[in-house]
Amino acid sequence: MAFVGREEELAVFNAALYGGGCSVLYVHGPGGIGKSALLRRFAQEAAVAGRPVSMVDGLMLKPSAASEAELVIRDADMVLLVDDFERIQGLEGWLRERFLPRVPMGALVVIAGRNPPDMRWQADPAWAGALEVLPLRGLRAGDAQALMDSTGVPAELREPLLAFADGHPAALLLGATVAVKDGGAADRWTPNQDVVATLLDQLVGELPSAAHRHALEICAHAYMTTEDLLRAALPGDAGALFRWLRRLPFVESSSLGLFPHEVVRELLEADLRWRDPEGYAVMHDRIHAHLAERVRTASDVDVLGAVAALLYLHRGNGAPAGFHGRHDEGGFQEEVVREEDVGTLLRVATAAEGAASAACAAFWAERQLEAFRLYRRTDTGEPVAFSAWLRLAELDEEELTADPVVAMAWAHARATTPLRAGEHLAVSRLWTLPQYRGNSPVMDLIQWRVIGNCLRGERMAWSYIETRHPNPAYLRHYGMRDISEQPRLGDDAYTLLVHDWRAVPAQAWLERIVAGPGPSAATARLAVLSQAEFAEAVRKALRQLSRLDALAASPLTRTRLIAERAGQNPATALGDLLRQAIDDLREDPRSVKFHRALSVTFLRSTPTQELAAQRLGLPFTTYRRHLTAGVERVCADLWHRELYGTDAPAYRST
Repeated sequence: MAFVGREEELAVFNAALYGGGCSVLYVHGPGGIGKSALLRRFAQEAAVAGRPVSMVDGLMLKPSAASEAELVIRDADMVLLVDDFERIQGLEGWLRERFLPRVPMGALVVIAGRNPPDMRWQADPAWAGALEVLPLRGLRAGDAQALMDSTGVPAELREPLLAFADGHPAALLLGATVAVKDGGAADRWTPNQDVVATLLDQLVGELPSAAHRHALEICAHAYMTTEDLLRAALPGDAGALFRWLRRLPFVESSSLGLFPHEVVRELLEADLRWRDPEGYAVMHDRIHAHLAERVRTASDVDVLGAVAALLYLHRGNGAPAGFHGRHDEGGFQEEVVREEDVGTLLRVATAAEGAASAACAAFWAERQLEAFRLYRRTDTGEPVAFSAWLRLAELDEEELTADPVVAMAWAHARATTPLRAGEHLAVSRLWTLPQYRGNSPVMDLIQWRVIGNCLRGERMAWSYIETRHPNPAYLRHYGMRDISEQPRLGDDAYTLLVHDWRAVPAQAWLERIVAGPGPSAATARLAVLSQAEFAEAVRKALRQLSRLDALAASPLTRTRLIAERAGQNPATALGDLLRQAIDDLREDPRSVKFHRALSVTFLRSTPTQELAAQRLGLPFTTYRRHLTAGVERVCADLWHRELYGTDAPAYRST
């Protein structure tokens, strides 16, 4: 098989080979990552340089054979390559303290194993400059493609293979072998259980106990694993298990906790889902409960990580997480805006949205500076975006005039279900430089902040999210809907997406956005109808009000209207709802005549409209006008309840 990539590692080795680098090179990485292949390439490079090479395999070498290794390296030109060092890890102290110090000057020793070197190597000043440690990671994207080229895998199979392996050479090669045999799978290819088992044996190996296996499965399922997460999800000594996890060669650490190599993560996930689906569900629920509570209780600075962890847990369920291959916030950071940042805010807002929008930013920064967040590139410190989460319980005339976006949100709330005593609404504003919009890491951070605000809001009646560059599919996934009016700033129109938190509280909303492996039956059957489709379904259901079998087939039985009437037969619930909507028209003196037309036509099952008009003592054209208006009122009322919840006040036209 062709050797690909590893240019940096080869450069370090060649520098040492020709006397310009270290005398001991320590390569470490998980099983199957390519250590043995790299050592074979090192041997070729040494042979080209005319230096004698000795290969030692830890699988074959016993501690009692240490003296043999000492005899091998009496030559100052010798290159000694030791593979599978984890098999003889007990020799590490002897190697560091007795053997290597007596190696002739000029000789080069390369040690390769799964485990990183003991910290005492780097703590000893004698090894400064003499030891080079190389952690071996997955292949870069171009090198992984080159490895695929050498296997003969058809082009249409490469994308799923590359996504599965994440640059891991052994996973790529084994997956390629299976994929070529199963070429008809095309872009639907996933590793079968034989591939999963083989790779787990190679990459993970035998584990000390069932508790250790459970801890590793938790680490694979969660975004980041901390000791407190282990404690919540797994009874037992979380501290000892966490210390064991962090020493595994395929587990890495970040500021947020521990995470496994992606291919190990996917293999463990696939294996547990297949082997013990009930146990997988129990683990998932425990982690979800812990992370959801963490979102609610985290300090402000920890909210982003808490939300990211919660969304990642549901990454396979359609909940948009947006991680872009990172294991922490990566290239961008969020900061609280200070007084000295206001000038920067105005410059970014002007460049992002224009002078009119920048004036709004200045206005609100003067009144609610604490609502603003600044987003910078971590490498350059460049400010690239600002967001604001404006909390509003009442607005004065100056505020309504200053910002059309906020004014539109306020008007919508007042016209629909106004705030009650102690409640507030929130408006999310955003100013992002053009090159950072769309599907980007900084937008992930902003999205996580918005979700955190939604889940942590107390006495929040409404939230409104504005966007000038609408790509709000992920927001609609979160149950947020456009309002029909579009506020304007200068020449620019904005879209406002709204959510009523009294109709769908935070917990129910969270259950909805992460629903996947086991949502409630009502949630799973919900139908999402356009307003026109909804109105047509209402008209049809009114005509079929006396036929329970016909109502059972109505798409309205799969809408939120009926889903919120838990425990009722859907067809019966729909009939009751329609009758109640007709009766409600009597409460408004202006609609009593509409109620009479609907009642005679649909509740009394009058066979023809002509007869209904006669019973009402009305000219047929007048009856038809009342009937049409009444049907429209029922459609509008039920549509309002579909959007804002069955407990919302009935719709009233103006």
